[in-house]
Amino acid sequence: MLPIIDRPLIQYAVDEAIEAGCDTLVFVTNRYKHAVADYFDKHYELEHKLEQGGKLEQLEQVRHPLPDHVRVVFVTQPEALGLGHAVLCARDVVGDEPFAVLLPDDLMWNRGAGCLKQMADLAERTGGGVIAVEEVPHEKTSSYGIVATRDFQGRSGRIEAMVEKPQPEDAPSNLAVVGRYILPGGIFQALAKTGRGAGGEIQLTDAIAGVIKAGGQIDAYHFEGRRFDCGAHIGLIQATVHFALEHPKHGAAARAAMHAALDEKRG
Repeated sequence: MLPIIDRPLIQYAVDEAIEAGCDTLVFVTNRYKHAVADYFDKHYELEHKLEQGGKLEQLEQVRHPLPDHVRVVFVTQPEALGLGHAVLCARDVVGDEPFAVLLPDDLMWNRGAGCLKQMADLAERTGGGVIAVEEVPHEKTSSYGIVATRDFQGRSGRIEAMVEKPQPEDAPSNLAVVGRYILPGGIFQALAKTGRGAGGEIQLTDAIAGVIKAGGQIDAYHFEGRRFDCGAHIGLIQATVHFALEHPKHGAAARAAMHAALDEKRG
């Protein structure tokens, strides 16, 4: 729910998912955190105050966080056992259909089609799964899931293996998995059989590796655009600066303010 300029991170992820064609959004949360559900609920008193105050732009944002054709489902993760377990919690809602996973802390930006839309277009062409990747320094591979690929052409290549948080000397490449996935419904069966891995958690990477080993087709996709890791302070700062400069209404004023701040520091 951390805001980037005028919207919380979750709204950016929702907009990206809707652009890619998603019409059912499943939010996996714990039982103590209700902020996301509250955000997408009706706010009658706030709407009334905004309307009375003539704040129509803010009123529109509050009233329409989702298009009418999109539904939301909230699923509780009873215990924090990792990303793989969180995805498994959505099994009853998703069923056997292909689905996307978005981690809102990874904020994606592109002037053209969003990251998930790019991935969905590739998945439609190949009929398989797609995982977003980006290049990272070799010394940082132990912080990511890393893929080994073959026949990498343009922006995509078939994944042959995945390793969760390998040491640099053991990493098969420097292509790191980031927070966007399009996966087959069969991943749930693999997750149900996956034991606890790195950090004592059920790792989604381990289940995907099992699907690939069994012959499943999943491509790595080096997306167009930029990722901001908003789970880290510097990433949140970078995203705020970037989106302020890109803002259609406030970009010019933000640029002037930043120049003034830098000039003051230099002086």
